[in-house]
Amino acid sequence: MKRGDVAHSDSGRDLGLALEAAGLGEFDWDAAGDVFVVSPRMSAIMGLPAGPMQAERGEALNHFVHPEDLPAVRAQQKRHRASGGGYQYEFRHLRPDTGAIVWVRVAGVLKLGADGKPSRATGFVEDVSDRKREEDQRQTLWAELDHRVKNVLATVQALAVQTARRTTSLDAFLSNFAGRLKAMGSANELLTAARWRGAAIDHLAAAELGALAPGQTAWEGPELFLTPRAANALALGLHELAANAVKFGALSVDTGRVQLRWGRLTDGGFELTWTESGGPTVAPPARRGFGSTLLEDVTSRELNGRTTIDYRPGGVVAVLSAGAAAVAPRPETVPEAPQARAPETITTSSGPANLKGARVLIVEDAVLLAMELESGLAEAGAEIIGPAYELEEALALLDQPIDAAVLDANLNGHSVSPVAEALSRRGTPFVFATGYGDAGGAPGGFDAPVIRKPYDVTQVAAAVAELLAVKRSHP
Repeated sequence: MKRGDVAHSDSGRDLGLALEAAGLGEFDWDAAGDVFVVSPRMSAIMGLPAGPMQAERGEALNHFVHPEDLPAVRAQQKRHRASGGGYQYEFRHLRPDTGAIVWVRVAGVLKLGADGKPSRATGFVEDVSDRKREEDQRQTLWAELDHRVKNVLATVQALAVQTARRTTSLDAFLSNFAGRLKAMGSANELLTAARWRGAAIDHLAAAELGALAPGQTAWEGPELFLTPRAANALALGLHELAANAVKFGALSVDTGRVQLRWGRLTDGGFELTWTESGGPTVAPPARRGFGSTLLEDVTSRELNGRTTIDYRPGGVVAVLSAGAAAVAPRPETVPEAPQARAPETITTSSGPANLKGARVLIVEDAVLLAMELESGLAEAGAEIIGPAYELEEALALLDQPIDAAVLDANLNGHSVSPVAEALSRRGTPFVFATGYGDAGGAPGGFDAPVIRKPYDVTQVAAAVAELLAVKRSHP
């Protein structure tokens, strides 16, 4: 064997190894001889016999193209055979050996003869089934996300309208609406942690009652997971019961207690009992408010069950029953129970927040939220720097005198950490106002208060005022 033959042999072997490593199978079509040659690597991908086969004027492989893809494939072939040159297209291939469907990408170069007709084509095929499955899953996830976002927006809109119809003042509306949004937000955090497979009742109870009145609330029952729809409904129901208990019931005094118990029913559903004791003497309300409507109509319907509220003199007793459709299988990913955290409404010793003369930087990528923060902090007397909507904008503002800052954790996909680090180095206090769930402290491990969305701007103003008070006392 000559040296050139050896080099050619080695080159061919190396090319074959490279094609195999890349998961590609090569082919050759001699149009003049009407022969299509299938390589062993192509055979492994498409299930066709390796070796030469009749090309049937380029139609042989079309017998195995999925019927739904065949018109598009033939249209592309017609276009390529008229012009020649490089080509590639993707389609579903029906393996003749197993009947399995394989997504393949075909790419090659077609040469035309002197008569303008195809003379030869060479190229390769690639199994792209995994990529197609990922694309399909991604599309499904986007569609599901779109559906959920629209449902949430519609629910928030309805919640706002119904709350407004049953409140007589703006302050009452803002308080009631914000509390209900918080309840929805807590349920969504739990569902997100479990990849929207379900939320545990004890986690919902902990999120609503854990830091409301330490030592005055308790809950117990078997491990039980709810569907996303039922979890949101129960979160709202528990919030209404808790809000009423704080305003008028057992949690309005230090001696009051709330006991929450639940258990499974024989039909696959569950029953939950809320019992108040040790509080003021209870009497039925003079009118039916939206809270009662939420509990007795909305929550019970969403749980596919019923709700009864008994205004006993010694304390309210509410019983919520749910059908089997409200119960979800145990998720593969079960998040840890949420840690009880202090209420996020922070007040200063002097009452309403006073930020007169304070220069406060606002970093928030949601324009409406930034506008709300700007208005609320300005009303408290602050001089606003920004708002900055992008990381680069925020960094550019750091050369100004800043007394405190309000930071969103994520700015259009970029972490706000560079801004937080710069503020920390110069000793400027800041608070995070973020939509991220509770992950064991402030984002990035910074020592800073966290106000979680949805929030009341007065909470943010109070937190900033508290930070400035601490800074003044420890210069």
